[in-house]
Amino acid sequence: MNFFNLTALTFAHPLFLLLLLLIPLAGWWLRRQKSLPTTLRMSSLAGIRAERSWRQRLYAWLPWLQVITFTCLILALARPRLDLREEVVNGEGIDIIMAIDLSSSMLARDFTPNRLEVAKALAADFVRKRRQDRLGLVVFAGEAFTQCPLTTDHNMLVNYLSGLSCGNLNDGTAIGTGLATAVNRLKESKAKSKVIILLTDGVNNAGYHQPEVAAQLAKTLDIRVYTIGVGATGEAMVPLDRTLDGQYLFGMAPVEIDEALLQSIASTTRGRYYRATSAAALADIYAAIDQLEKSSFELTVVKRFQELYRGFVYAAVLSLLLALLLRYGVIRVLS
Repeated sequence: MNFFNLTALTFAHPLFLLLLLLIPLAGWWLRRQKSLPTTLRMSSLAGIRAERSWRQRLYAWLPWLQVITFTCLILALARPRLDLREEVVNGEGIDIIMAIDLSSSMLARDFTPNRLEVAKALAADFVRKRRQDRLGLVVFAGEAFTQCPLTTDHNMLVNYLSGLSCGNLNDGTAIGTGLATAVNRLKESKAKSKVIILLTDGVNNAGYHQPEVAAQLAKTLDIRVYTIGVGATGEAMVPLDRTLDGQYLFGMAPVEIDEALLQSIASTTRGRYYRATSAAALADIYAAIDQLEKSSFELTVVKRFQELYRGFVYAAVLSLLLALLLRYGVIRVLS
């Protein structure tokens, strides 16, 4: 709870604050009462020491506890709170779904440390730059699912990206299913510009959707698809098998990317196909996509207010109980 952000502090019933003017009057009354103490006739004062007892010292705090109680109750009645604001920000942005291949071949070591780690890092950098866009994440291997729907919470999306790993999905490369899943996340989008960035390093060999059909569906919904083929040319150190304890066994194998298919998908949807043979090339590709034409949209951010009066009520009750405890339990004032 932020008590120090005074610019956002408001009172629902500020007129109650006028009661604070009664505090000086109460102070005058308490001072007058103190000047008229209860007297007790005694034959001699010789046995009474002039030093103040600890009860007298505690008694001096009773008026202050009463003032604190009164002040806190007034503030509680005024209902302090951190203001409720609705900010409407006009900006430029698009809806983007990133579809990332999580097949085991993404662990190939032609990138350092591997293709997946480089793809994750560069995708996260891309997300951080697109501050006014809604972005989402679809992952696929032998099957596909939505890891994160369209959102403006880019920190959350970056966290999802950092947690991606191979081996959680059935192995394979379901390009069509991955693309169809991404299209499904954008079909209800009202943005004027909708984009899918599909990153893969293989050949379509799994899934229930034909890539060409998914591309036609994207075209019908006016979704541009930018395809990226990741992998060096020639051969690379790739996972060939897994041991019983789940460890990957690596060996040299040819790099196979269905570039014709990726080019066809991009051409059908008025996108572009890119080939990333190194981390630097992939960074350049993301930089190029970052230059996409943006469409205007309106982003509404609602900040919920926080009620602060409860803290003052608790303080008033505590102060009152402490005053009663001192007066009737510890000091035992007669009147």
